[in-house]
Amino acid sequence: MRLFLLVSLCMIAFGGNSVLARLALVDGAMDAASYSGVRLISGAVMLCILVGFGRNGSTLTKQIAGHGNWISAAALFGYAAAFSFAYLQMDTGLGALVLFACVQATMIAWGVAHGQRPNLAEWAGIVLAFGAFTQLVAPISLSDGPSSFVAPPLVATLLMAISGIAWGIYTLRGRAAPDALLATTGNFVRSVPMALVLSITAVLAFDLLTISTSGMVLAIASGAITSALGYALWYACQPSLSPTTSAVVQLSAPAIATLGGVIFAGEALTLRFVVCSVLILGGIALTILAKNKPKVV
Repeated sequence: MRLFLLVSLCMIAFGGNSVLARLALVDGAMDAASYSGVRLISGAVMLCILVGFGRNGSTLTKQIAGHGNWISAAALFGYAAAFSFAYLQMDTGLGALVLFACVQATMIAWGVAHGQRPNLAEWAGIVLAFGAFTQLVAPISLSDGPSSFVAPPLVATLLMAISGIAWGIYTLRGRAAPDALLATTGNFVRSVPMALVLSITAVLAFDLLTISTSGMVLAIASGAITSALGYALWYACQPSLSPTTSAVVQLSAPAIATLGGVIFAGEALTLRFVVCSVLILGGIALTILAKNKPKVV
């Protein structure tokens, strides 16, 4: 029960990132570049505080410098930046669904590229998920009772796909880290200068700067709480979870984000979205479970 509660908190945090971003960006409380920057900076500060307990300043600095790397930091930055700009035009649940679908697709594709051959059940899951995903983002509008589903703008969908791919790459690169929490701290710290460059460029080149008190609160909450604390808690749970369980439970995050969007952002829940979501997540779950099914000898 304790593990279940901790994992549930992690998934609420992961889904909460989408809700917080949508609330800040859709209402114009903050521009996307500034939101990304504040999120990464506040996340870096919180992670430094977490790993700093029991360590002096010089020891902490050396350990952070010795963990993480610039490539992973670039993937983290790419995820956060594309995530923010995508949510300027995407509903909460849809964005989370595209994000997590692309994360899993990236990891599955990486496995195939490195010699893993999907079996029949895995291919069935891949085809099911891809077909439903194509239907979900198809550029058509359908009447759906009291509300209607309108496919998201292509640019926003592509940005969220890029965000998911970047997070998938970040996850794959982090598998070999001897200390996941320290590696994440090092990567967050390295992502800060990238975020600052993005914010400065947005202001100087495009005159994009919108910062309000509510936007700052939402960005800091996303960085320090649902990102930093959420990731720290997730890594603490990993020793008690199998890789299959870890992958499958993350499929609950889009559902949590969707519920948050309905409750806090007043977004509509359409039949087409529900059906496609079930098929996409079901297909991904089938692929993961089939891949990790014990072989009979």
